Formats: sequence, C-alpha cells, structure tokens
Amino acid sequence: MADYDLHELPNGIRVLHKQVLHTKIAHCGFLLDIGSRDEGLHQLGLAHFWEHMAFKGTEKRRSFHILNRLETVGGELNAYTTKEKICFYASLLSTHFERAFELLTDLTFHSVFPEREIEKERGVILEEMAMYHDAPEDAIIDDFDAVIFGNHALGHNILGTRQSVSGFQQQDFRQFLADNIRTDRLVFSSVSNLPFTEVKRLAEKYLAPLPARLGERPRTPFSSYQRMEQLERKPITQAHCLIGGPAYAIEDPRRIPFFMLTNILGGPGMNSRLNLGVREKYGLVYTIDATYSPYTDTGMFGIYFGTEKKQVKRTVALVQKELKTLREKPLGSLQLHTAKEQLMGQLAMSEESNSGLMQLLGKSTLDIGRVEPLTEIFDRIRAITASELSELANDVLRDDNLSVLQYVPE
Repeated sequence: MADYDLHELPNGIRVLHKQVLHTKIAHCGFLLDIGSRDEGLHQLGLAHFWEHMAFKGTEKRRSFHILNRLETVGGELNAYTTKEKICFYASLLSTHFERAFELLTDLTFHSVFPEREIEKERGVILEEMAMYHDAPEDAIIDDFDAVIFGNHALGHNILGTRQSVSGFQQQDFRQFLADNIRTDRLVFSSVSNLPFTEVKRLAEKYLAPLPARLGERPRTPFSSYQRMEQLERKPITQAHCLIGGPAYAIEDPRRIPFFMLTNILGGPGMNSRLNLGVREKYGLVYTIDATYSPYTDTGMFGIYFGTEKKQVKRTVALVQKELKTLREKPLGSLQLHTAKEQLMGQLAMSEESNSGLMQLLGKSTLDIGRVEPLTEIFDRIRAITASELSELANDVLRDDNLSVLQYVPE
C-alpha cells in the first residue's frame, strides 16, 4: 500500500485519500461500520433495505434527481451491504468530484424514506429474494451462514425474510439509523488525481457541519459452533455442496497465513489444488473454490462446488483427500516459495483497481484502525513457514470441524 492521507474531523468522521496522478477518474464513497449482524430479530434485512432506500429520496432530492445526478456526466453510483459494512460509492471524472461528494453525503445522512417509495422498493427486494432462490449457487452460500453460525446474527440472511421485509415502515429505518450510526465508525474514502487539499476542503464543507454521534455500539460475539451435516432436496438439475467451518477473526495474527492456505487450496489460480485435483484431473466440476471471510470476532471458511448428483460422494471424497494432504504433508520449500510469490502477485494486482483500493482504504481503517502497507503484508507472507500452515490446516480443516450443506436434485 502506497502512502495515503488521513484527516479526522471534530465530529469523528475520518477522511482518507490516495492521490493517483495518472488517472482521470475519481472513486469515492462512505463506508459505515454497520451491517446485517447489527439487526435485531425484528429488523432482519433492514440494513440492506436501508441501502436501497437511500437512493429513494433525501431532504432536498427525489429519487429521479439522485439517480440522474451522476449519470448525466457519465458517472456511476452504487452501494452494497455485507454482514458488517454498508458502502455508498461513486466513480466519475475527477472534474466532477464535488458533485459526487455532495450527493453521497446527502443520501448517506439526509435520507427521508418516503412511505410510497418503501412500498415500491419492498417489491423490488422480494423479487431480489426470489432471484437468489432461483440461483442455487448463490442461495447455498446464504444458507450455509445459518449452518455455521446458527441463530447468531451472522447466520441471518442479509436480505432478511419475506415476513420481516414485508413489515418495515418509515420509523423502522429512522430508529435503525439512530441506534447504529456513529460518526467515529464511518469513513469517507477516495482515490483520484486530486490533491488532498481539495478533498479536505470538501470534507470541511460537507462533513464538518454534521453533528457528532459517538458512543459504544457493542456486537454480540460468536462462540457456540456445532458441526452439522444437512441435505436439502431442490427442484434443480445439478447438485451443489458447501463444506466449511469457523475460522480466524480480522485481527488474529493467523489471518494472513490462513488466507494463503485457502489460496493454495482453492484460490482464483487455475493451479489451486482443488481445481487440479477435481476439475482438471477428473472433470467432475466446472467450478470449485475455497473462500475465507474474516469478521471482527470470528471468520468463516468454505469450499463450494457443483456437480452431477451421482458424482457428489466422489467429489466430496476428493476434497477430503486434499484437506488430509494439507493436514499431514507439509509443503516443500519450492511449493512454499511458489505459494508466497503467487499470493503476493495477486495482492499487488488487486491494488491496480482504484475502485477496489478506495474501498480497501476504508475497510482497513474501520477494521484495524489503519491501512496495512503492502510491504508489511509481504514481509508477513515471506515469514510464513510450512509447519505454520500445517498447524492451521489441523486446526480448521479437520473433518470433525467442518460442516456440510448439500442441495441435491429432487
């Protein structure tokens, strides 16, 4: 990570900026330390619904004016919700940067949640739910959260339920924001060719007047995992399977070594062990990958694949074989060196995306209070040993620690 600038306003909002001289595009956005895990049982899906409703009207704009504001200059406006974050962001020519800054501030802090728009967007979200149910490769990922985290907030679907979404009213949104927005737990992040003095000037103009909203907003930690095996019959033609379990939190020192272990097993490279051992050697799958998602107090590891119903047992056995190899056979010196070089190359290339870099600045600042320099991450990767990876494999990738969820054709 190259140098970046940071400015904290009196109300606690932090402004981060990375100047990239060779680009004409500005990427900017608000990242808020609020997600679906912050919902109560009567609020399931409310964070995601708020993300939608932010575009539906503010104190001075209607929906059309919000959507048209950046589109008329060729810009893009978007948002997303995760278990722990909400992000409102934009990309456009840097000559129109102030237009994006002001608009993002308006929809993040001054939404009014018109009742008529709530009713319309309710239907949109219910259609979004139906779309996910029709895509088993997406639905199984959401359902697997419940397998791992059970009734904990991390186990709830980000979209909520049809019942919960059908009942939200204007006051529910206002109360959720009042309960969760903390000005010291949100950041404005940007990457552009503009000098930091200009970004700071706009922050003083649009963000400094916002009242400070400070104080603790505790999250219930996850601690009660029980291994499960679950099979569901669905009206589908291909079987889908997820195998996984809890893993390490964001600030756990084992996070980067385990990320490398996951990359070796089933990362994006075509040379991952699962891809070579299941797809290339036997042709049993089109997609097979391993993922690792760290959260503030825990994490989740998972292996996904889709295959013919008659090949499920064979594919699971091949996956278990690869896991056993990682547990019992430490990497050789050449294998370890190659894995390190591959991961460092992937991380370096990911920073070539200025939009991704903008979001990384914000996420890292919210999660650990700073942005880890790429050189520091590389030093930690170079220090990883084969025995360390074996220990992690024996800790997380044990058969008695991994749950299984299968969708099979009826």
